[in-house]
Amino acid sequence: MKFGAQSEMKLKGVHHDLVKVMRLAIDRTDVDFSITEGLRTKERQAELVAQKKSRTMNSRHLTGHAIDFMAIVNGKGTWEWKYYETIANTIKECAKELGVEIDWGGDWVGFRDGPHIELDRKAYP
Repeated sequence: MKFGAQSEMKLKGVHHDLVKVMRLAIDRTDVDFSITEGLRTKERQAELVAQKKSRTMNSRHLTGHAIDFMAIVNGKGTWEWKYYETIANTIKECAKELGVEIDWGGDWVGFRDGPHIELDRKAYP
């Protein structure tokens, strides 16, 4: 599989190591996905915080160190957790293979963010 034009557009401004991981993952995944968010402006981030869709104005999206994705099943987006786990496992495998340290929001304690992948803060300050 390959990303469509919309996903490719959302990858503009995202750190090149994260882009490499995501392109390898889309090629290897058993579950299709698209990129829904990449680099964000402060205004967009403030909107998401106001809508309670984000908890911080210190998002890794502001620096191009994070992406959000959506699982696509039978041609439609889905929020079913099992698909996010499957996709995240593929992304993690690809990151490891490429030597890129990432964090999946689904592994976070307290606030699990299944569609979120970011570059590790220690490796990518």
